[in-house]
Amino acid sequence: MVKEYKYRGLAIEEIKNLSLEKLFELLPSRARRSLTRGITDGKRKLLEEIKSANAGKANTQIKTHLRDVIVLPYFVGLTIHVYSGKEFLPVTIRPEMVGHYLGEFVRTNKRVIHGAPGVGASRSSLYVPLK
Repeated sequence: MVKEYKYRGLAIEEIKNLSLEKLFELLPSRARRSLTRGITDGKRKLLEEIKSANAGKANTQIKTHLRDVIVLPYFVGLTIHVYSGKEFLPVTIRPEMVGHYLGEFVRTNKRVIHGAPGVGASRSSLYVPLK
């Protein structure tokens, strides 16, 4: 039996039915402050895309550069492509992500993978014949 995720003691379905004022009381203070200060035009456009995707009207993928959008309960189940600085990486929103920023789930830098050292990289490689 899979344990059902609860956010601050409430199931996700219960949180989706809450009013915005009640939802803001559940969020951490930083997220609450960000949301109460207003929503910019870009965020408003993204929220409308998400609402239309939930309604089943939009069939295109949702892409965004906005990494500072707070994940709200009605995002759960959607896949949003978030810009990492180089490419759009898909993020499937799970209930555990509610209250966090979208940018937290997309890395902006890759792990450095070094190749083999070149000729002259060390003292001993100076005397190695090239062919």
